[in-house]
Amino acid sequence: MDMNQVKRVYFIGIGGIGMSALARYFKKQNCIVSGYDKTETEITDALINEGIDIHFEDNIALADTDADLIVYTPAVPAAHTELVYFKANGYQVLKRSQVLGLITQDKFVIAVAGSHGKTTVSGMIAWLLKYSGYDCTAILGGISTNFNSNYITGFNDVFVVEADEYDRSFMQLHPNIAIITATDSDHLEVYGTQEAIEEAFLAFAQQIKPGGLLISKPKLGVFQKYPAAKRGYDLSDAHADLYATSYAYDGACTFALNNGMQFRMLYPGVHNIENAIAAISVCLHLNINPDLIYNGLIAYSGIHRRFELVSSFEGKVVFYDDYAHHPEEIRMFLSSIKLLYPGSKVTAIFQPHLFTRTRDLADGFAASLDLADETILLPIYPAREEPIPGVTASVILDKMTNASHRILEKNALLDYMRQGEFEVICTIGAGDIDKLVKPIAQILKDKG
Repeated sequence: MDMNQVKRVYFIGIGGIGMSALARYFKKQNCIVSGYDKTETEITDALINEGIDIHFEDNIALADTDADLIVYTPAVPAAHTELVYFKANGYQVLKRSQVLGLITQDKFVIAVAGSHGKTTVSGMIAWLLKYSGYDCTAILGGISTNFNSNYITGFNDVFVVEADEYDRSFMQLHPNIAIITATDSDHLEVYGTQEAIEEAFLAFAQQIKPGGLLISKPKLGVFQKYPAAKRGYDLSDAHADLYATSYAYDGACTFALNNGMQFRMLYPGVHNIENAIAAISVCLHLNINPDLIYNGLIAYSGIHRRFELVSSFEGKVVFYDDYAHHPEEIRMFLSSIKLLYPGSKVTAIFQPHLFTRTRDLADGFAASLDLADETILLPIYPAREEPIPGVTASVILDKMTNASHRILEKNALLDYMRQGEFEVICTIGAGDIDKLVKPIAQILKDKG
């Protein structure tokens, strides 16, 4: 399908982070864009304000039946009335990942994949390319705080995109540069085994265009099988082509690289130093001026819900929000929080995301959450899944060893926040826990 011929696009699940970025892309191409989503959110509100018509009832009478293209997300149930109608009546119906592949097929593509870190790395790359004047279009899996959007318009043929492994979506992409941050176990409901996950990432790497480049960590042994050009990056592994010889945090992250370059970054988190090294690797490969990389990195302000400082009250209570939903992401986030606030009591509020992920990674979740001094679990956010008998937040709770851990419903959590005494609070998760951020911040403000 020729994307240049598309004039009307209808999205089923338009409020998803990847879907909304594509909706913004088509809107920028002067297409008529509309869509459905199950619930009203900040993203759908923003899209409506941008001139995109959205409804929240699964009703074909409300849908755009004149659309040239129907885009849907795998998160939408197969029995969804609108989706069934469009498939049964000869419309061009494509998954989000297929559309992204078609949009980028003739572009210079920088694709960031990995079981975690891809949103921050892709956001950093996009910001540095725009800041330096190299330019790019970017379709991100999070809201860049520098641009206040997950879609960034460029004026050349360079695209920065996330390459999502769920549902093997990244196999629709053929990048010129691919960054693979991690191949940890996740989406086992799709892949079945860790070996299958690693082989899928290798298959994605093998789709890099001739003359292209793979950037990954030396410890990811599966890429030893990759036959073409590759470079290694890491926080501290001396086997990598680019790594930090030293790093510190003094209100900002400062780090020196083995190539003699030094950088400073206001965005916190030791893991974000490693993410920055990946982004720097791309920029150096593109021959961007190191001074522009340096200044751009200082000006980088992050991704919404990635190590986001929500509020701080005279040094008494600080409140962070993070999208982490995999054990390794939680481990890195809480480890960095503990480094930033040594000796402070850290309260982690975590909402597990998906029944299958909770079941498959319960041991890892328990170990990561034990890094907090106090852990509060919310019930599992189901997203696209039906409940699994016996799988609740308790499968994590029962494996935890720290002295203070419990499960609370949302209303009970807010009551607990009103009554308790806190020092560092962290809301963590990929479900709808973000809807609690403003209420918790208000409670903390009211408490003074």
